[in-house]
Amino acid sequence: MNSLDTAMTNSLSNAASMAKSNAAMNKIMAIKSSTLSDEELGKIDQAAKDFEAVFISEMMKPIFETVEIDSNFGGGKGEEIFKGMMVQEYGKIMAEKGGLGIAEHVKAELIRIQESAK
Repeated sequence: MNSLDTAMTNSLSNAASMAKSNAAMNKIMAIKSSTLSDEELGKIDQAAKDFEAVFISEMMKPIFETVEIDSNFGGGKGEEIFKGMMVQEYGKIMAEKGGLGIAEHVKAELIRIQESAK
């Protein structure tokens, strides 16, 4: 088997895994969401998105720590504070735009936890 065949096989395998995962998650959402109120589902959805935003922000922090500070326009405590806030906002924006897909898995798990608590 050459490298192209191996890559195609791996891609197909990954696609099949993702399809199974998405189908399972959709099934969980359909069953579980019927027993939770819209308010509860909204809170769960927001918590999942917030979690993903924080996760993305934390993953981006080391990237921005390596960025050189421009001596003409930057430096000081103010830049430190605002750089951290900027990274947090980048994380929020990325999560709102779909992010890494973590929020949907977190949401499904939170729904499962809420259902088992009832």
